[in-house]
Amino acid sequence: MKKVVIYTDGACSGNPGPGGWGAILMYGGKKKEMSGGEALTTNNRMELMAAIAALEALREPCGVELYTDSRYLSDAINKGWIEAWRARGWRRKGGEVKNPDLWRRLDALIGAHDVKFIWVRGHADNEYNNRCDELAVAESRRAATG
Repeated sequence: MKKVVIYTDGACSGNPGPGGWGAILMYGGKKKEMSGGEALTTNNRMELMAAIAALEALREPCGVELYTDSRYLSDAINKGWIEAWRARGWRRKGGEVKNPDLWRRLDALIGAHDVKFIWVRGHADNEYNNRCDELAVAESRRAATG
């Protein structure tokens, strides 16, 4: 199984507001940058979209280390929240899970790969996290101007 390293980040100007996401995929000495955005979204949706788009770009099942500065994303996976939400029909004790459409997509992708989610401190000295932030912010600005 191929081993891939992925860094992701999301950004939003206002919440909701124009948003963007960025991802970097690395395998065998190669690096691919990806990004996208939406005119009206939330930061959490962009964090999820970064992970989804990166995992969707993989052409075969891979072992993945996915680095994110989003506790929302990393905790949902690493603390088992996603399994509980799935078991309850994408509901939590207080009502429906926010962003169920994206959580379903991510859940399916996690099932297709061996993914380890690793939290990193945002806006620190991690060059790949910082680059993902640059990509996400640029897409957010692009989404704001139409």
